[in-house]
Amino acid sequence: MGISLKLNDETEAIHGHDYHDEFGSRIPSIHLSAMFEQRGEANKSDRNVDLKYSREENPTVRYLEKVISKLEKAEDSLAFSSGMAAIASLYLNSLSSGDEAVVTCEAYGTTVKLLEYLSKFGVKAKIVLPSAEEIASAVTKDTKLVFVESMTNPTLKVIDLDHVKDSIKGKAEFVIDNTFLSPVLFKPIERGADAVIESLTKYISGHNDVIGGIIAGKKEKILQLWETRRMTGSILSPFNAYLTLRGLKTLYARIRIQQESSLKIAKYLLNNPKIEEVMYPCLESDPYYNLAKKYFNGCGGVISFKVKGGKEEAITVLKNLKLIIPSPSLGGTESIMTYPVLSASSSLNDDCKKKLGITENLLRLSVGLENPEDIISDLEEALSFI
Repeated sequence: MGISLKLNDETEAIHGHDYHDEFGSRIPSIHLSAMFEQRGEANKSDRNVDLKYSREENPTVRYLEKVISKLEKAEDSLAFSSGMAAIASLYLNSLSSGDEAVVTCEAYGTTVKLLEYLSKFGVKAKIVLPSAEEIASAVTKDTKLVFVESMTNPTLKVIDLDHVKDSIKGKAEFVIDNTFLSPVLFKPIERGADAVIESLTKYISGHNDVIGGIIAGKKEKILQLWETRRMTGSILSPFNAYLTLRGLKTLYARIRIQQESSLKIAKYLLNNPKIEEVMYPCLESDPYYNLAKKYFNGCGGVISFKVKGGKEEAITVLKNLKLIIPSPSLGGTESIMTYPVLSASSSLNDDCKKKLGITENLLRLSVGLENPEDIISDLEEALSFI
């Protein structure tokens, strides 16, 4: 039997799949079958689509989607083979020739590049600085999509989302990529977003062993996107859905630890004489502190900072890390450091990078579950080489 109690999110992350079978198992099964026997109405999924072929719908994936829907406070959700597959499906579903889409230049580089690529099909990409005023001024009668990140990558700017929502006034879809925070710290739908996108790869699965993405929103929109996912074959694999469900059980505990460690590490960096600037909105000295306090329940586990010097000094720090892994990801159990100008921000033009403050001495740290003192010791030693 499923659980009928009204549960808190931490509990829903563990039990929200509503799975049960004749054996009394509480762990959802991995349905690896490519096809399913046709049984008419008895073989409809709970969103009233046929369960017949795993490119279209799969029970294990569905268990995951149920949990995410509950955590995001959404009517339904749809899981994809990657975060970019989710974003690509959103673009394909929401945009037609002659439409405009507004996106901030400080978004994940591939998010921006894919939108620019759609210009060959008559879609106009309007790429603006990450501020509510810039976004509002870019919205016109032809704007069909406004796409922002709840916290920008890599300089961790926070946009006044209420201002953005009010400027759209229902004229366009308002979609927020919430990967840096997860539903633990921010629920965009509760703040007026039409849909939310998360990379399952990052905090939600949390163990650096899954590639996946998800969109949550209204049932009508999710059914439209379901058809796009069916045609493009971009559904999440059953095994990756199982791994994500497994990781999801510890999401709230992981975020709590990573956030506590991050604030401690950010304060250490702030007082280090070899650091020029620290970007972490939960620091009272951060220019986005008040906006972060207004919208979020915390700032997550990513800290960006600038070492004194330039490219040579930044690379020296990366080369001398022993515990922290130089790698382009975030949100896992292992601490990871990224060099943005050569990774997520590499496709941005020089003018945009200059305006955003994405410089050659900028590093981005994703704090894992190691003891924060060990992370600080690793940083201290690596910084001693510059």
